[in-house]
Amino acid sequence: MAFAVAIFVAVMALILLSVDRASKVPNWALVLGFLGPAGLMLAFGLLYPMLRTIRESFFDRNGANFIGWDNYVTIFTQSEFQIVLRNTMIWVIVVPIVSTFIGLLYAVLVDRTRFEALAKGLIFLPMAISLVGASIIWKFVYEFRPDQQGVEQIGLANQLLVWAGLDPNQFLISNPWNTFWLLIVMIWIQTGFAMTILSAAIKAIPDDIVEAARLDGLTGPRMFRYITVPSIRPALVVVLVTVTMTTLKVFDIVRTMTGGQFETSVVANEFYTQSFRQFNFGLGASLAVILFVLVIPVVVYQVRQLRLAEDIR
Repeated sequence: MAFAVAIFVAVMALILLSVDRASKVPNWALVLGFLGPAGLMLAFGLLYPMLRTIRESFFDRNGANFIGWDNYVTIFTQSEFQIVLRNTMIWVIVVPIVSTFIGLLYAVLVDRTRFEALAKGLIFLPMAISLVGASIIWKFVYEFRPDQQGVEQIGLANQLLVWAGLDPNQFLISNPWNTFWLLIVMIWIQTGFAMTILSAAIKAIPDDIVEAARLDGLTGPRMFRYITVPSIRPALVVVLVTVTMTTLKVFDIVRTMTGGQFETSVVANEFYTQSFRQFNFGLGASLAVILFVLVIPVVVYQVRQLRLAEDIR
């Protein structure tokens, strides 16, 4: 620790000394001094692993023999991996749309109400829970006990079914609905994030625009459609893109609640399973590359929208 602190102090002293003597140091040297270490760390921590993963995706399970596109053919042709891709697409489509819609609706309903702070705090509270912790909570909610004499349900969902006169359900086993029961966990968490960002955007709408719209006779749904939504469009894009990227990488929920069994696996979980359970490193690397390719269009779209927003300003 002492050595690390000494290194940090030495580096900071060197940087400050360079800045102090900036007039005597070429600009390129200053740029290289500030950006060089960060660039090296990014290259070592991101670029090199990315290139190595792409390379390993064209080799067999042991990384010894070059097999070309066989791993990708396997992923897109075998039924078990097609289910993984299908589940991933369901997650990416449903979670961002539903969580953003609920967050926006909630932000509009509680805006400037008497108990706004309390209402927002309650919906934001799940964001303070880790994905693993939330998964364990919801796993207890979905807990199933056989419907026998003297056996009580400890899962909230099944207890509600019993009180309603229905039979308990094995939520995490019943396919294909088990995937949607897992989606609820992510929606429950991300709705608070969406509400927070969109609520701030709604409060930033200029009062004169709102007053002018009211003078023109806009109220209720029409005010929401023609004034609120267009005014907060950049915030909506940020929320949708951020939740989409988070959902694409979802691993904790699936791993904790089902382990990817019962046809609930997604790309991130299958990558872990193939690489560190089945020790098929070539197939695992191919899944990682596919996940990387899926993220790229989302990032490009977000960058374009941010640039458009800056141009408008």
